[in-house]
Amino acid sequence: MNTPVSLDVDQARARLGELTVIDVRTPGEYASGHLPGALNVPLDRLRHALPALGKARTGLLMVCASGNRSANACALLAEHGVAAATLTGGTGAWAERGHALHRPAATARAGWSMERQVRFTAGTVVLTGLGLGLLRPGWRLLSAGVAGGLVFSALTDTCGMAAMLAKLPHNRPRPADLDATLAALEERVS
Repeated sequence: MNTPVSLDVDQARARLGELTVIDVRTPGEYASGHLPGALNVPLDRLRHALPALGKARTGLLMVCASGNRSANACALLAEHGVAAATLTGGTGAWAERGHALHRPAATARAGWSMERQVRFTAGTVVLTGLGLGLLRPGWRLLSAGVAGGLVFSALTDTCGMAAMLAKLPHNRPRPADLDATLAALEERVS
């Protein structure tokens, strides 16, 4: 089994021309800014792209916002015998080092990052639970459930709410978009 490799921003930038960059964030996050030349294959669609990724002739660099999802992507690829590296710190670290992110001109409005969507949803549910708790105290359990979920998320470095939000229509690639990405990937491996 292949062991995932971590590349820091400087290492990744130096090797950018020899790597196929795969951004595993949602389409909305990808549209808000991604590494130059990156292809978007959301993490939950990665299994669908395995055949094309397995044929890659260049090294694969998996990228997300912070490095967590891309590390998960590397682990999944390693299970299937595909070597890949992850960008330590993700697009956040890339931008912090002063490197440009590509933002497609055709994007009328960039989507919210997954972290922002989770914070908004968690905050809304907590406030709703507290507000309804004024009418019936049992509703406060809703807020307690979200608080427990956030603690569990921090301890396990996973996020069930993000996994659920990723399935919403605005976070899903249109089939044509994923097909175009896979076709572009096929061109790079041919």
